[in-house]
Amino acid sequence: MNSRGSRGSGGSRRSRPGALLWRAALAALLVCGIGLLPWLSRTDPALTVLRTRSADRDPTPEVLADIRAQLGLDDGPLRLLGRWLAGLPRGDAGNSWISGSAVAPEVLEALGVSLLLMAVALLVALVTAAAVCARTLRLGARRRLAGRPAGGSGSAVLAALPEFLTASVLATVVGVQWGWLPALGWYGPQWTVLPALALGLPAGAVLGRLLDDQLPGAFAEPWALAAAARGLPGRAVARQALRRCVPGLLPNLGLFVVGLTGGSVAVEQIFDIPGLGRTTLRAAIAQDLPVLQAGTLLLVALAAVTTAAVRLTARRLTGPALRDGALQSLHRPPPPQQPTVRRILPVAYGLLLSGVIMLGLPRDPLALDTAARLRAPSLAHPFGTDALGRDVLARVAHGALDTLLLALAVSALAWLAGVLLGCLPALSGPLVDTVNAVPPVLAALLVTAVQGGGAGTPALAVAVVAWAPLAAHTSALLRQERATLHLTATRALGAGRTYLLRSELLPAVLPSVTRHALLRLPGIALALASLGFLGLGAQPPSPEWGLLLAENQPYAERAPWAVLAPAAVLALLGALAVTAAGSGTRGTRRRTAATARARVDVPAVAPDQSVGVT
Repeated sequence: MNSRGSRGSGGSRRSRPGALLWRAALAALLVCGIGLLPWLSRTDPALTVLRTRSADRDPTPEVLADIRAQLGLDDGPLRLLGRWLAGLPRGDAGNSWISGSAVAPEVLEALGVSLLLMAVALLVALVTAAAVCARTLRLGARRRLAGRPAGGSGSAVLAALPEFLTASVLATVVGVQWGWLPALGWYGPQWTVLPALALGLPAGAVLGRLLDDQLPGAFAEPWALAAAARGLPGRAVARQALRRCVPGLLPNLGLFVVGLTGGSVAVEQIFDIPGLGRTTLRAAIAQDLPVLQAGTLLLVALAAVTTAAVRLTARRLTGPALRDGALQSLHRPPPPQQPTVRRILPVAYGLLLSGVIMLGLPRDPLALDTAARLRAPSLAHPFGTDALGRDVLARVAHGALDTLLLALAVSALAWLAGVLLGCLPALSGPLVDTVNAVPPVLAALLVTAVQGGGAGTPALAVAVVAWAPLAAHTSALLRQERATLHLTATRALGAGRTYLLRSELLPAVLPSVTRHALLRLPGIALALASLGFLGLGAQPPSPEWGLLLAENQPYAERAPWAVLAPAAVLALLGALAVTAAGSGTRGTRRRTAATARARVDVPAVAPDQSVGVT
């Protein structure tokens, strides 16, 4: 076993230069793609820069020629990119095409703001995650987890809360009406509280659900049973169970760190925070390439540093058991029968969501009635009316057809790509980090530049980045599952890669990844809505949910029902996804249990499963 471990370590060391080269190639490809953004979109960067600098100035040929000469646009994109890259070793990221100031100080200052906001939001997320799984930890410490089904849908509702809507409500109610905390600007620590809550609550709910899914398996391992038999305190057992589960979630925590740093564009816009997300968004819209390239490069570097820290922490937490193949499988079968209430919940949520949609479909989502503007909910308008007198129920129902179908399609593609690429960690690891460094807003702008705008642009932009968390989760679970005792014994009896992957690894990993994908479903719908909220998705008068929230957000104080209705439907979708995940993967987990019981009797090795292949 030691020789095998040493060979694995040597292989890991040999693969590091290749992984570094692959990571560098991906970063260079991303930066070069951004450098070609104006030419890919077939727009004149001089005209875009002129409109950003002075919208009232006429774009005469002389003015445009002067801007081209100032920026060196006539030299072509490759020379511009080469000069920009040549200045990086000296710490020179060029000058902004809009303001003319040095880019490096501006972007580094924005990064500092985003890192502080990310740190506070991450603290909120960790506290939220602890609250989500507190009941499981308490019951596990008391040895009362037997027969307990998966956690409730409250965390799913929290995970489905739109960040921009939460930010708007917090800024309007807590910041303006109540005056408890400052709502706009960035002048001190107290300005971080409200945006950190808007960012940290949904992220913490997702992390808490993933952790709560793994904890019962940790409490059922032999070491936990032995510790309880020897009378060790329940708190000590709970701490060790937590330590046992955290390594499998660290890759997703690392993705949240990068995502909260560069992807909180809507929240930074609402709270007027000069962070990196808002800076890169403004640079992308204005085609200020030096600022955009520098911001993206910083996010890629942050992703690389975060990944290295995550791997080091995971190794420290797991110890030599990961190297020596001495872990136990965390994937345990659920109780034979779930309580009736648990089995009824997804049906009830599904019927409620279907009822809302069916009730609103016969109504006209485009009918205007200016005499009935911002009407409160009534029998005639169960969800009230918006600022133009249109029926909110009709718009929510018709918007659900597009939003839900797109979210389901993107989620299915993300699940498939995440599982396939998660099985190839050497290929997907650097790719996940690079993709995660691209905020969905920037991805939408890049997609728009390549293929043009349209209703499908948000779906394609979200699909480009949605698979990354699932691939990271799959890779982390497979890494731990490969180091389990039963897999070591099965491999020693001659099972090859095909048998191990088909009969041992995938049945153990797919249920958790599937539940993770279902938990992400409302988040994908939320990402689509966020792009609509920022004006990068559907255009008026479409009833798409993001556009619906964007149109009604200015009237949230006078007519809260106009924004609460689509937000409530998003929360209902989250509750449906999580409760369906708890019951929809039972069959797979039962097969996993049957496989676990049959591990002692490993079947004969097929001719194509050569002995000794690992």
